[in-house]
Amino acid sequence: MKLPIEKLKDLHTPFYCYDLTLLRDTLKVINDEIEGYPFKVHYALKANANPVILSEIVKSGMGADLVSGNEVLTALDAGFSPGKMAYAGVGKTDWEIEAGIDHGIYCFNVESVPELEVINEIAARRGKTAGIAIRVNPNIDAHTHLYITTGTTDNKFGIDIPVLDNVVEKAKTLPHIHLRGLHFHIGSQITLLEPFRMLCEKANELLDHYEARGVHFEMIDLGGGLGVDYVNPEENPIAPFRDFFNVFKQGLKLREGQTVHFELGRSIVAQCGALIARVVYVKENSVKKFVILDAGMTELIRPALYNAHHKIVNLSSQEKEKETYDVVGPICESSDVFAKRIDLNGTHRGDLIAIRSAGAYGEIMASQYNCRQLPKAYTSDEL
Repeated sequence: MKLPIEKLKDLHTPFYCYDLTLLRDTLKVINDEIEGYPFKVHYALKANANPVILSEIVKSGMGADLVSGNEVLTALDAGFSPGKMAYAGVGKTDWEIEAGIDHGIYCFNVESVPELEVINEIAARRGKTAGIAIRVNPNIDAHTHLYITTGTTDNKFGIDIPVLDNVVEKAKTLPHIHLRGLHFHIGSQITLLEPFRMLCEKANELLDHYEARGVHFEMIDLGGGLGVDYVNPEENPIAPFRDFFNVFKQGLKLREGQTVHFELGRSIVAQCGALIARVVYVKENSVKKFVILDAGMTELIRPALYNAHHKIVNLSSQEKEKETYDVVGPICESSDVFAKRIDLNGTHRGDLIAIRSAGAYGEIMASQYNCRQLPKAYTSDEL
């Protein structure tokens, strides 16, 4: 991601900056990798719902992965086709289900029997049939952060395999439910391929199991979760999509006519975004130096929430010598820390700082805690 320092320095900080060239390149790589295969990609709006970002993704032909009623409405406003929308989440309320049914979305990813029954009831009242996939909890450890693991029996998501047969049979009997297939999602920021190979094996077992019972699924949704390189974003600006998709090209035993759906978010947008902040003070105490920014956990909560790593760069400094700093924000919370004991070029008040790989779960999770303003966003096309 190339940041035009001369154009950035006069803008009011903090703000997000998005490299649309990198985003377009990323989308092209994905479409090239799935060409010729029965693969369909849904972009996960929870990663970033900036309207300009969504516009570029709509142009690529992708669908939308949604987890709230307002995300359904946002995706519709952005131009996503309802026929390419998949709606997941354990706590869909009545109005959110109604919104999905009324707009004719492709699929609800159902996470419990009570939800299945409610979707059937609401669809009946509206004289419609709702497409659904049953979200399976495959009990696969994705080897990622505890807070973003979603596919083990300790998690709130999905339906355990021992009771899956009963849920499938129930779905088949409900008159306003169209059972499209099975859905999985095992976690986020997965940097190893082995969990995805295990997911293929589990999906194959279940497809064999149901085929033997005369149940054919038109689709299987394998979620997302592919991680990005937060340590070296310049060297690896595009996630390893070829390796990711090859796991499924080689490992899945699809039936005739079946389509495979993926829900990618972070891997599409993370590297195209940076949070730009300004140094307010450099403070030194008896044991360390602090770089205090005008951005904090209100603009980028991931380090405070997950202890997440982001590469931090001083865009302004001309000094060759590096010093060791804690980089922190202004919020009245001790957890408002971006990084501890990192080396930066000699840093001074007024310097412009870039926090890289912030295009996913950055702007979308910003808050107004301490009565702060939400950050603005700019794109490479307008700078």
